[in-house]
Amino acid sequence: MLDIGPAEALLLAVPALLLLAAAGLVVLLLVRTAGLRRRVDALEAHRPAGDTDVSALRAEVAQALRHVAVVRYDAFGDMGGRLSFSAAVVDDRGDGLVISSIHARGESRTYAKGVVGGASEATLSPEEQQALAAARTGKEQP
Repeated sequence: MLDIGPAEALLLAVPALLLLAAAGLVVLLLVRTAGLRRRVDALEAHRPAGDTDVSALRAEVAQALRHVAVVRYDAFGDMGGRLSFSAAVVDDRGDGLVISSIHARGESRTYAKGVVGGASEATLSPEEQQALAAARTGKEQP
């Protein structure tokens, strides 16, 4: 039989304790990983849209009239305050409309012109062209 003292016994016990602690950590990590995997699987099962749904949503959003720009101006020299305006509302392809409201002292007139592919069959005024360009690029035109 070996005769070992307390210091030698402690030195022999340290590696065993470290091995036991490492095994405990591995088990804890495996349990946590399994729990996270279950949570991810649950989230994936409840996601609102699949890949085909996302493609359909992107196509619908592209057709939404979501690009807007307004240009205000004085249509007549005798009026101030830039009361007249042209507003362009188009989708991603440049389809939509341009609405203009011309304000004079005694009357106001409103016009609407259709836009397809960024162009209109009706002649657009410079202000209408500016509003359309700003809506399509997302940048205000000078």
